[in-house]
Amino acid sequence: MRDDEEGCDEEVTARLDEDWGVIESLLPLGWQEAARSTGALRRERGFDGPGTLLRVLMMHLVDGCSLRETVVRARAGGLADVSDVALLNRLRGCGEWFRWMGERISRQLSSDSVEVLPGRRVRLVDATVVCEPGATGSTWRLHYLIDLTTLACEHVEVTSPEVGESLTMFDAKEGDVLMADRGLASRRGIRHVIDRGGDVVVRVNLTNVPLENSEGGEFKLLPRLRKLLVGQAAAWPAVMRDDRGTVPVRVCAIKKSAEQTRKERERILWHANKKGIKTKPQTLEMAGYIVVLTTLADAEAKAILELYRYRWQIELAFKRLKSLLQLGHLKKTDPPGAKAWLQGKLFVAALIELLIATGERFSPWGYLQTPSKGTPLPMA
Repeated sequence: MRDDEEGCDEEVTARLDEDWGVIESLLPLGWQEAARSTGALRRERGFDGPGTLLRVLMMHLVDGCSLRETVVRARAGGLADVSDVALLNRLRGCGEWFRWMGERISRQLSSDSVEVLPGRRVRLVDATVVCEPGATGSTWRLHYLIDLTTLACEHVEVTSPEVGESLTMFDAKEGDVLMADRGLASRRGIRHVIDRGGDVVVRVNLTNVPLENSEGGEFKLLPRLRKLLVGQAAAWPAVMRDDRGTVPVRVCAIKKSAEQTRKERERILWHANKKGIKTKPQTLEMAGYIVVLTTLADAEAKAILELYRYRWQIELAFKRLKSLLQLGHLKKTDPPGAKAWLQGKLFVAALIELLIATGERFSPWGYLQTPSKGTPLPMA
């Protein structure tokens, strides 16, 4: 190798090391000690410290490299010399470490409180179809449950895409409030949660969850919505009926602004045109409102919608997470590895949010310092 080529390689390595230094500067205080206390790095065999372990694992989590490709890159870069099996074992042990870092980054980013329902644990459930890259990549559905206060992944299950989205995939506990989008709203799922002492807050899906009024007649939603003013919230009692009887529910709604309504209608029409289907007038009219269904009896409509608004804010982070989920190969028959993999993706999504917020807060030419503890950052 010529001297100029060696000099170029050294320059690239130095630049990559400098960029990695930026990442380390944004990690929460105590992250290296946490690697040991959580069991992620009890022994440093093959790695010279927590930073190297995290750097190698992020090749797998962010770049979507397979474990085998990751260890080849790590070896070529002089970071670590381990086998793909050894790296998988490391990944299995890093779930709690990822959760610890992700939780603290999320606290740093958020200036809002989710304590709109004191004494209740609010948990977000979601599912997404992931297509692995490459000719041999498979398609599978990932079902996951996340604590909204900590963004900790508490449950993950990998199934074939034929297994549909449902609240029945999750073990609700007494006092839990499960929050989900309309895709998971179904009578069977809602019954599953309330049978276990929990409650739900879901986007209204009148196809899967038809509602009745107190007299047993059809619950007519649009006439009620039309009476709302922009920004006005309201709630109406309704009844959900299934093969086991009836469940009292409440429908909470707020009217969007004209601009928000216009954007939502454009989005609906774009998707309909792409799929070659005709949009119903009722669908376009419903685009002017946020409507959720809940089994919570005591919380005010404004509180329920505020809770759902918070879900909508963190959905920005989940959109990035879902993009990250499309990158990478998951050991689907290995539940500990699958959970650690997803917890790592959640950590990466939170770190990306912090990088964006820090870059906007300080300067266009670099990251000058780490935000002080407890100082909220403006979000994109």
